[in-house]
Formats: sequence, structure tokens, C-alpha cells
Amino acid sequence: MAILRCNKCGHVAEALGEHAGKSIACPNCGNEVQVYDTVLFVRKVLQQYFALQEETVRLRAQIPATDTATATPSATGFDIHNTAHLASDAQHTHILQWFQRRQVQVRTNPKAVDTTGFFDDVAVELGDNYALLRDVVDKIRWGQSKDVPNFSLNLSKHSQKDGQAINGFCKQLYDYSFLAKYFYQKQEKIGRATIQSVPAVRSFFAGEWLEWYAFMKLLALFGEKGREFSCTRNLSVVFPNEDLHELDVFFLVDGDTPVCIECKTGEFRQDIDKYLTLRRRLGIDRSQFILCVTGLTDEQAAGLTSMYELTFVNQDGLVPHLSKLF
Repeated sequence: MAILRCNKCGHVAEALGEHAGKSIACPNCGNEVQVYDTVLFVRKVLQQYFALQEETVRLRAQIPATDTATATPSATGFDIHNTAHLASDAQHTHILQWFQRRQVQVRTNPKAVDTTGFFDDVAVELGDNYALLRDVVDKIRWGQSKDVPNFSLNLSKHSQKDGQAINGFCKQLYDYSFLAKYFYQKQEKIGRATIQSVPAVRSFFAGEWLEWYAFMKLLALFGEKGREFSCTRNLSVVFPNEDLHELDVFFLVDGDTPVCIECKTGEFRQDIDKYLTLRRRLGIDRSQFILCVTGLTDEQAAGLTSMYELTFVNQDGLVPHLSKLF
């Protein structure tokens, strides 16, 4: 199908593909309108959108420094686990400018850095105790992929301390509505749960939790060090040749030092070449372009880092690596 938009009445409608490139009468008002190929039309709309976004960045850059200070906050003036402070347009200004200087168009997702919900809390708990809690996540992911809504956990095979920790985490998931149901049979030491079907929760356990984990760990790290930064998640990137990419976690430290983290909870090997190319095109140092992969041993991470012009870490090695850089 093709698409048309009437400049007279604003009517938008689909048209037969054979009309693409031709003029026909608007079905609403009869005005003669141009019919466009759908891909071409969308591309033109995106070009206008990014042109306006660049103009917005340019105009914001002219605002006095006292008004743009929020573009590089430190993480010491607010509760990083309960704030919409990072979701402001001003907070993203330096990131937009950094990409603009490289002639790369970007689109931010302010909602992805709003920590007023519970995604960040659960992600940090999970990442900090991944070895212990991995079985919970694996059961949830398996249930999601097979449309099996219920699962059980036999905690009798764990020590009392570990069993209590796992049970406490599952109760937290239920309290925050990440599980639809959860109850613990104390005598049998079995936890029984029903998976939450909400799409946002499904995406979280499918791998988005690691993005939240990396994001929150960087916020805490730069807060402790008193560094200024701009930050974002799920950043859409469009290169001049219209290649599209999405960056999982991106920080710009002290206004000009980029840190890019790509997060993988599953297979990653087929994407290595893609990330190598992306790192080179953005001109980011290999030490600052990081693949954070769950399940990697420290030895594997070190070996892969020496093989490729990228930095590989597991979730436990992320903060130590960045602490050495900053």
C-alpha cells in the first residue's frame, strides 16, 4: 500500500500501491494530492523530525549556562531509585550534542530513565545476587517462552540462609507485581508462583533487567565519585546512511567522555561484529564500549577482551572495570 496526506484538509489515508508517485483526488475533500510510497513517506517524516530535534538542541545550547546546568547532573542531589529527574529533555542535551557533532541523529527515550517504578530496585537485587537468584529468572523466562503460567521452587535443596533469600526475593516480586501470585509452603519448603503477563514485566525478565542493572550501577558509581554526566537508555541512533541502531545504556561523563554498555542475557556471539563496527563508527575507545554478558566467567571475559577490540565483562565485573577508568 501507498499513503497520501492532503495539504488542504489534513486527511491521511492509504492508497493502492499502483498510485505511488501519482496525484489523485483526496477522498475527503477532493483536493488533488500526491501519493507516496509508504517507506519514502516515513523516511521524509523522520528527516523532518530529526531536523527539528537538531534545531531544538542548537537553541538549547544558546540558553545561559545557569539554565543548562541540569544537562550534566551529578547523582548526589536526588534518590537515584525514585526520581523522574533524569527523564527531562535538558538532562539529555549534552548527549544529543555529542552525537550531532558526529553527524549522527538520535532519539532519546525519557521514560527509560524514570526510576519512580520498581524495575530498578528488582534489577539491582537480581544483579547483585545473580548466582543465587538465577534459577528464579530462568523459570520465569521458560514459562514466558512456553506460555506456562505457573512454576515452583524447591528450596529444600538450599541452605537455610539461601532459601530465605530466594523466598524473600519472590515475595518482593509479588509485592511489586512482577509475579501475579506467590505463596510459600513452609513445611514442604516449596514456593509456588504465577507469572505476570503484563508486557513490560515480560520484557524485563526477557533481558531488560540487565540494562536497568547496568544503568543503576553507573548512577551509583558516578554519584560516589561526584562526577557529572548525562545518561540514557534505549537510545535510537540513525547514521547518515540511515543505518539504525539502539544503544542499551549510554553515559556521557564530564560532558565529553562516552560510555556505552550493551547488555546480553542470552546468545551474544553472532553480534560481536555488529558491535565492533558500531564502536568504530562512533569513535568510542574499546575500554568504554562494553558488552556486559551474564554467565561469562572472569576468564572468558578477559579472553574475549584480548581477542576483540571490545571490553567484555559479566555483571560482577562491570563496576570494577569502570572504577579503573574513572
